[in-house]
Amino acid sequence: MCGIAGEVLFRAGTADAGTVATMMRSQARRGPDACGQLMRGRVGLGHQRLRIIDLSSRSEQPMVDAELGLSIVFNGCIYNYGSLRSELQALGYRFFSGGDTEVILKAYHAWGPRCVERFKGMFAFAIHERDSDRVVLARDRFGIKPLYLSQTPERLRFASTLPAIVAAGDLDTGVDPEALQFYMSWHAVVPPPWTILKGVRKLPPATVRTYEPDGSFADLVYWSLPFGPQQGDERRGEADWEALVLAALEAAIERRMVADVPVGVLLSGGLDSSLIVGLLAEKGQHGLATFSIGFEEANGEKGDEFVYSDLIAQHYGTDHHKLFVPSAELLETLPGAIEAMAEPMVSYDNIGFYLLSREVARHIKVVQSGQGADEVFGGYHWYPPMAGANDPVAAYARAFFDREAETLNAHLGPDWRNGGMLPLDYVREHFARAGAADPVDKALRLDATVMLVDDPVKRVDNMTMAWGLEARTPFLDHELAEIAGRVPPGLKLASGGKGILKAIGRRIIPSEVIDRPKGYFPVPALKYVQGPYLELVRDALSSGPARSRGLFDGAYLERLFDDPSGHITPLRGSEIWQAGLLELWLQQHGVG
Repeated sequence: MCGIAGEVLFRAGTADAGTVATMMRSQARRGPDACGQLMRGRVGLGHQRLRIIDLSSRSEQPMVDAELGLSIVFNGCIYNYGSLRSELQALGYRFFSGGDTEVILKAYHAWGPRCVERFKGMFAFAIHERDSDRVVLARDRFGIKPLYLSQTPERLRFASTLPAIVAAGDLDTGVDPEALQFYMSWHAVVPPPWTILKGVRKLPPATVRTYEPDGSFADLVYWSLPFGPQQGDERRGEADWEALVLAALEAAIERRMVADVPVGVLLSGGLDSSLIVGLLAEKGQHGLATFSIGFEEANGEKGDEFVYSDLIAQHYGTDHHKLFVPSAELLETLPGAIEAMAEPMVSYDNIGFYLLSREVARHIKVVQSGQGADEVFGGYHWYPPMAGANDPVAAYARAFFDREAETLNAHLGPDWRNGGMLPLDYVREHFARAGAADPVDKALRLDATVMLVDDPVKRVDNMTMAWGLEARTPFLDHELAEIAGRVPPGLKLASGGKGILKAIGRRIIPSEVIDRPKGYFPVPALKYVQGPYLELVRDALSSGPARSRGLFDGAYLERLFDDPSGHITPLRGSEIWQAGLLELWLQQHGVG
């Protein structure tokens, strides 16, 4: 797990070593154990390393294989690197290191850009071909590892974080009006290639992009999540599906224990993280390190779920760590959490992950986390209304979208009103694609391949990597997700959602965790913006830079200031926090 950066010129000249170094410094916390830089003519590569696999200097990056004429910077982990290494050795390849980075290099040489189809893991990497002078960028199937881009006719820059691109300078840092529509409509989800800034884009997941020396490029989209039954699935009963899912989940969890350092678990006390702990215990893991977080209550709403995480920790005898965050510490830490966001993210979970990651990083370097189960197995409340919906797009928008286009235009400032239909049109186009006939499957496909990438997955990456911590998400194992896509929607929606996971869980973990109300990282102080939090948001939205930008209608802001708790989105988010977080992020990063 690391941070990568690079500059590629599309003309004669030499890439700027200082620019690459600036981007690396901006994301040094992603890889505090080592750093390296390679400058070769018009191509410059930089890397910040977090040592997880092959702790020796032989796996440091940028890695150069002079015999093959390939150089690489890589962020992530290839869990099946051992079997791939054996396969490549049988083909005659010789290895000088013991890690997964060199396996990518050899695999690329052996199989070309489609080598990514053989990888089981999370990754973003850049490879430079010495002889052709091509540069190849790639991102994993679910976009677990980020890759931001800034491209002009003269050059390309890439990095693991958006702020690193900004730090390099020479780009348009104005707010993108189309991305603003997404942010305000789709609960802050801004899908690729957009970002909130005009001058920065992101490589879509499951994509390999090959740049020629002149700057032209071609994309290979190497995977899409299939939905619907395969031949023979019609004969499977509920027990058959449970057996298939359980076997795939066990393999996914075991796969993510591959490391040369200890691996722990972020334990919320919910079904997903509890299943991870339970299945690891069944495989003989003893003294597993687990970690939970709780916050001070606000407005009568409890801010922790320790009763459930304690239950699991005691049941399996884990080495459990609890972090309780009083309101004063939360306020003090908010700027750090906002700074850690590669893009503005409105979910309250961000501060929870940020503070929990700080605690976890004091003990270990790698954790497993339960993100992705809701999107893959149908755990959210908006999936049941999709079943049999005559207008799936409208049903999805009613449940998920923060505001309709007409309301959006009323809430935005005059200079930013541009119709507001882009997010709904995006969903409509996505739902119309072949490969997911059932309305529930349409929503699951959109959430698993788009919303998930730019909300929960991005949140986990940003907040853990801010403390040099690697987070692994077994529910986003692509083989497990492909099986989930075949499971009949009714089995996923049963028992109030994630029915098939709950059925599996009843065999493994205490039922109190399974039958509890759906939980999350509750941060009541950010849901009910009051006192010092209201002052913080009001100051940001009333500041000179905010007035100059004019993102929001003045009368709308006054209504929010007068009654912050009275304006809650369909997903139970605070409208004033949504507006305020965007402004705080822009000011924190000096952009917009």
